[in-house]
Amino acid sequence: MAGRPRGVEDEVILRAAAEVMGRVGPSGLTLAAVAREVGLVPGTLVQRFGSKRGLILALADRSVRDTEALPDRIRGEQGSALGALAALLAQWMAPMVSPETFANHLAFLCMDLTDPELHERALAVHRAQRRAVGTLLAAAVSTGELRATTDVEALTATVQAVTSGAGLIWALDREGALVQRVRHGLDAVLAPHVATATDAATATATAASTA
Repeated sequence: MAGRPRGVEDEVILRAAAEVMGRVGPSGLTLAAVAREVGLVPGTLVQRFGSKRGLILALADRSVRDTEALPDRIRGEQGSALGALAALLAQWMAPMVSPETFANHLAFLCMDLTDPELHERALAVHRAQRRAVGTLLAAAVSTGELRATTDVEALTATVQAVTSGAGLIWALDREGALVQRVRHGLDAVLAPHVATATDAATATATAASTA
């Protein structure tokens, strides 16, 4: 006999949990608050996830999966590697719609740093992001968007550092939108490495001389 229909899928619940998380932070995230968001009773969430901690761990696992899957989708939608990188960073920053939302997500990051199970998942997200940024930068070098001499590994670390730092500074001075702030920082970091017409001509001449 088939089981009872689940009604609201886990993915819908986890998306709602992420929305509630951004609005209320760790102290306000409860099974009851998430249940209200999706029109369920808290007992249903207890059956699905066991506890608030179980829900948070499931949400962390979802973050890992999403971080690993997003780059391929973004790359397919963009005409260039650098365009894909800018779009990817914008997607990662999209949930931080206000300084308050940023602060709430930062509070959860503080939990990730002190809880072994959450730290494992947060580190997996960080590494997936690093791979995605590095892959796109390497692609930009291979397609001639960035100079052939670009140190992709070092630039990857810099892009990650600038992205994180931009969020903190924006949350303090509250000027403009975070996505715009991150894009400005990305452009500044990439500028010294962007290939010029002279670089392209040099690369063509070198290829011809070695043919």
